[in-house]
Amino acid sequence: MAGSSSRSSGGKKKARIEIIPLIDVIFFLLATFVLFTLSLNKSQGLHVALPESETGVPRDPSGTATITVTQEGTMAWDKDPVTLDEFLIRLKTFHVEHPDDARVLINGDTEASYSTVIYALDEVRKAGIQKVMIETRAAKPSA
Repeated sequence: MAGSSSRSSGGKKKARIEIIPLIDVIFFLLATFVLFTLSLNKSQGLHVALPESETGVPRDPSGTATITVTQEGTMAWDKDPVTLDEFLIRLKTFHVEHPDDARVLINGDTEASYSTVIYALDEVRKAGIQKVMIETRAAKPSA
């Protein structure tokens, strides 16, 4: 067959992979993933109005149990509302599971009862956990 090439008058087409659209799709997926991960709420507790602090420092939320004290005085363990008895049981279990590196974060609403937050802090320390943090939000810079 004289004159046969990659495409003859009745022959098959050769498949081509277009790389430019593939790169566009990959960059779109990458940008979507980055934007999605940046929008995630890093706190594992319930959403409460946190008090402001000028001296607060960023924290690493991984490996941390979050205790939330709401405005009404109720408590939650990692977004799960708990009674005081459940709170104590989960606290002891958490300390047994993480004997050396147990860290607890207390989220207290700005309108929460001070005594409820102190109760949570005392119970965490009584359980033997020494690494306790209180969540705050950064204060707005004064002009």
